[in-house]
Amino acid sequence: MRVEGGKELFAPGAACQGFLLLLDGRVRVGVTAKNGRRLLLYRVAPGETCVQTTLCLMGGLDYSAEGVAETDLRFVLIPAPLFERLLRESPDFARFVFERFGARMAEMTRLIETIAFLRVDARLAAALIARADGQGELTATHQELAEDIGAAREVVSRQLAVFRRTGLLRLARGKISLTDRAGLADLACVI
Repeated sequence: MRVEGGKELFAPGAACQGFLLLLDGRVRVGVTAKNGRRLLLYRVAPGETCVQTTLCLMGGLDYSAEGVAETDLRFVLIPAPLFERLLRESPDFARFVFERFGARMAEMTRLIETIAFLRVDARLAAALIARADGQGELTATHQELAEDIGAAREVVSRQLAVFRRTGLLRLARGKISLTDRAGLADLACVI
């Protein structure tokens, strides 16, 4: 199957239709609080699985987060009845699902630890490094960065201004250039 970038794949309260095996593209999975603030839980890349989908299928639950195609997608959708049969009858498939589920749960635990124990400047520095290309350039809005690190947009804007004043980066509309990646890396390691 194929889906264009920007399309919502699932939303809180929706039933899961099947297990998605992503071949190409990237899916953003996040939650939105009642006050409108958003938090990125994780991204799904080719070869990875969505813990929300796995939980829904294995537990008979509805989605509690939203999934959006960040890019155009190409994937295989395994219908729920076939997914259940494969879990029962194929040890290799079951191992694939549980290994990926375990890896994603470990990632979710790291996210909780990061939000709970790292200061905003450290979280933002790490997010900037993770998003930057080989030349230290990235395209992201302050809101997108806020969602990535679990902070308010205004907090991210203030912290980016501090980073700019201290020479760690340059800011332009929708574009950020890292000028001191090592300095940001030092900040990212601070707990």
